[in-house]
Amino acid sequence: MEQTEIILRAIGVLTETNAMVRRIAQDEDAEVESTEAHLGALVTEVFPRVEVPADAGPAEAGQAVADAYLPAAISLVGAFAFLFSELADIHDSGRTDIKTADLLRDLALRMSRAENT
Repeated sequence: MEQTEIILRAIGVLTETNAMVRRIAQDEDAEVESTEAHLGALVTEVFPRVEVPADAGPAEAGQAVADAYLPAAISLVGAFAFLFSELADIHDSGRTDIKTADLLRDLALRMSRAENT
């Protein structure tokens, strides 16, 4: 999965979480939808399947998993860190004219255009 696609999927997770939090803030009796399924799907798609040889020792097995998962972890954390930074920049600038959902939508559009060029 390319980094742009990971960022777009992370935007989806943040957008859904943001919408859920807003619903709960407006109506305490609102149903809480779990975004864990969407986050879980993203994690499942980002992290590769690792096959460890049956004769591998514990150190070899651990190294195989670490080697396979490290790039994926860096990509996933990098996507959320990028989005946090973008949201923090708007917040720190004191802008009140743009909402989180609007910024996430704008980022998704920009990332989609960049992915298609």
